[in-house]
Amino acid sequence: MELLYKSTRGNQTKVTASEAILQGLAQDGGLFVPERIPRLSLSMEQMKGMSYQEIAYEVMRLFLTDFTEEELKDCIAKAYDDKFDTETIAPLAKVDDAFFLELFHGATIAFKDMALSILPHFMTTAAKKNQIRDEIVILTATSGDTGKAALAGFADVPGTKIIVFYPKDGVSPIQEKQMVTQKGDNTMVVGIHGNFDDAQSGVKAIFGDKELEVQLKESGFRFSSANSINIGRLVPQIVYYVYACVKLLENGELKPGEQMNVVVPTGNFGNILAAYYAKLAGTPIGRLVCASNDNKVLYDFFQTGEYDRNRPFILTTSPSMDILISSNLERLLYLTAGEDAAKDVELMEALTKNGKYRITENMKERLKDFCGYYATEEEAAAVIAGTYKDTGYVMDTHTAVAACAYKKYVSDTKDKTKTVIASTASPYKFTRSVMDAIDAAKYGELSDFELVDELSELSGIKVPKAIEEIRTAPVRHKTVCEVQDMKKTVLAFLGVE
Repeated sequence: MELLYKSTRGNQTKVTASEAILQGLAQDGGLFVPERIPRLSLSMEQMKGMSYQEIAYEVMRLFLTDFTEEELKDCIAKAYDDKFDTETIAPLAKVDDAFFLELFHGATIAFKDMALSILPHFMTTAAKKNQIRDEIVILTATSGDTGKAALAGFADVPGTKIIVFYPKDGVSPIQEKQMVTQKGDNTMVVGIHGNFDDAQSGVKAIFGDKELEVQLKESGFRFSSANSINIGRLVPQIVYYVYACVKLLENGELKPGEQMNVVVPTGNFGNILAAYYAKLAGTPIGRLVCASNDNKVLYDFFQTGEYDRNRPFILTTSPSMDILISSNLERLLYLTAGEDAAKDVELMEALTKNGKYRITENMKERLKDFCGYYATEEEAAAVIAGTYKDTGYVMDTHTAVAACAYKKYVSDTKDKTKTVIASTASPYKFTRSVMDAIDAAKYGELSDFELVDELSELSGIKVPKAIEEIRTAPVRHKTVCEVQDMKKTVLAFLGVE
């Protein structure tokens, strides 16, 4: 049965999956959501023994119904190939009483690879299906990881260009080096003087500029997005949680029908929303624990029902979560409001105008599957150090926020349900913060790349190719601009007058 997509703001006619992927953002400024959440056609038991790629097909075919079997399997085969450094794509590491779903074994050592490695293939397939001859311009804001993963995916892909904006002083040194050394004649990386929310708001403003859209159309370009606002990013993330459940069942950690909880370090809300979609599709998931760092706008939201971005923006050691406007939360609000587009518009307008909104008691009741916890900088560092000391397992700063949230959740609830923690980045991506947490006195004077070698020795894990490649790579992208000049920068790159 065909599954169509509609806008959370209700003013656009329904579109196919391929059209939604090409558009990225709906024309009315809303986000595309499926008209219904399809149910998995195979049970967890029936998927035992399947590879990551096979489970991905079973999930994606339900959401992307206008892609043929051949097209989908081709996209999956090209995305989930030998660019991952483990055969299983997403290994589950049992540490103490939790299972860390390692989503960072791709080309850029962060979980964004898992969804972004398939998006270019979705995009080019969708363009052919819809007879699109314009060049597709991927326009993306990043808090550190989306940018590099998108650049790696789209570099030199025919018929595309990609422009990534990032906060100049708001990413780790290794994240920045990964982006500014990116090869590809169709790539552009721009640092902005501002934070991630400024970059994201600037990108959304460019998407919403109708005069610019006409100007670009006349020059043979059309925008699309690689952020998780694109449904083509969100659908592949659903696979993580179906896969994790199947593998726990397969290795005897879960009994048939037994639920698992999920903890996700959360910034833009896409990854944890995908877990919720997996639950609605039939995956036996219990609680969804939303883990925040000191920018705890989501924690406060789940505690009080009020979303309030009017607060200081704090730069932390988990920069991919340094976000005060969680775009994907709009999709959850739409669901909890009973798919009431008018209510969604009301809330989003309040956020734009006043920087905050409050949901109804009825909506709050529908959020009972979720709970929020947060970790301070000191608490996250203590978890990194403590886990390494007790088990030898080294985690990155974002995963540490989730691990801390998990400990707090269990302490509060005494809930002993088996739990999967989304491990979203390699510790090599945040070496200084990780090594400082383990022993600041010993490692504090070393350079970032000296720390990489120390981490390898300490963890016994080989330095990833992604890090080796950037040690001596030349900087290719040096553009920095003010937020108000983002549009001008885009036009200059595209050569549009």
